Amino acid sequence: MERMFKLKENGTTVSTEVFAGLTTFFAMSYIIIVNPGILSQTGMPWGGVFLATIIAAIAGTLVMGLFANVPYAQAAGMGLNAFFTFTVVKGLGFTWQETLCMVFLCGLINILITVTKIRKLIIQSIPPMLQHAIGGGIGLFVAYVGMLNAGLITFTPKDVEAAGKGLPVAATPGLATFNQPALWVFLFGLFLAIIFAVLKLKAGMLLSIIGATIIGIPFGVTTMGSSVGIGEAFAQLPQTFGAIFTADGFPALFGDAARLPLVLLTIFAFSMSDTFDTIGTFIGTGRRTGIFSEADEQALEAGHGFSSKMDRALFADSIATSIGAIFGTSNTTTYVESAAGIGVGGRTGLTSVVVSICFALSILLAPLVSAVPSAATAGVLVIVGCMMASSLREIDWNDIAIAIPAFFAAVFMALSYSISYGIAGGFIMYCVVKVCQRKAKEVSPVIWVVAALFIIDFVVQAIL
Repeated sequence: MERMFKLKENGTTVSTEVFAGLTTFFAMSYIIIVNPGILSQTGMPWGGVFLATIIAAIAGTLVMGLFANVPYAQAAGMGLNAFFTFTVVKGLGFTWQETLCMVFLCGLINILITVTKIRKLIIQSIPPMLQHAIGGGIGLFVAYVGMLNAGLITFTPKDVEAAGKGLPVAATPGLATFNQPALWVFLFGLFLAIIFAVLKLKAGMLLSIIGATIIGIPFGVTTMGSSVGIGEAFAQLPQTFGAIFTADGFPALFGDAARLPLVLLTIFAFSMSDTFDTIGTFIGTGRRTGIFSEADEQALEAGHGFSSKMDRALFADSIATSIGAIFGTSNTTTYVESAAGIGVGGRTGLTSVVVSICFALSILLAPLVSAVPSAATAGVLVIVGCMMASSLREIDWNDIAIAIPAFFAAVFMALSYSISYGIAGGFIMYCVVKVCQRKAKEVSPVIWVVAALFIIDFVVQAIL
């Protein structure tokens, strides 16, 4: 165990890594139920997607733990699954089999840009102040996710009739009224997380999740109602596994030459979001906590092949999407909820291995795992977000030229509910500020290219 994961070198223990793995798993376990619920709206079998989601998470997270030795977990990405369902399938009219083909190709593109060091060049070109902004922004994003999961923040649609039809509408955000049992459970879990964090109790975050889950039973928030028929799920898996290689997959996707430009634009949109979600998560959590040390950063810059942990982690992330597409789920990506496990001391791949084991067990214990309500894990996300936001103190807010791109990177990340869009805001504003200062030459060519690609991405989405 010590030789494989280098626990002492990373200042951790087996018990700490196990607690971290359990904390990360429970913080992200909602995806087991949520992802099939979203993708099944495309006509995909619920049980098949349920198993595909778990299998992709196990495979991606195991590679992350055993090959890269870093405490990150992977699963089908929220936001990307919504883009899959509502934009590509329902909006553009592609079948779910064709859309899985595009996800598979997106994974291959990610592997290509990782092997050819394009991802590495992007990471190395990000200015230090934007790195701090991305780290702090992910903290705000994680906390915001927790608040939304608990229902603490509500949105009142301005066009109720259009909202009732499922159409996108403008809405006014506000604070929820504290008359819902789920909010009481959230507050209980939040206060437990605060108390345990202040007392520096090692297993505090996990205990707060367990405590909130138990408290949720008498309130009816914690229920066993979301049970899953395992036999039925396995019977449906053959419908999604390998669907991209059937006549409804690649032959159908490329059978109409007139659709080729639209196919390429859609793959581009998938790839941009997937790539920068991962980069943002690694930069925001890894450098601040020392998971990616200074020595590892030097190996990243000067080494070849997979000489650094960051190289291996990027590769592990890149192959997960294609694996997921083969089994039948949308883009598999590194989860920002990994910050929950990192926040309680997870530092090595053992954390990821524990998460993988939990995902495997969840196939058999699906009713029990699905009974943990999002309200019980939301408090942990808020406190972890608070801890991560400390990176913002490294930014010189008195210098407006630094403050503007840093602000857009951090705040856009939370309010747009996307790590990628936060990075886009920071990159674009950084270029604008440098042009205004007549210092455009100081901007790395990589930043210019990525900012331009983000602008193209926004235009593409407007067209789609």
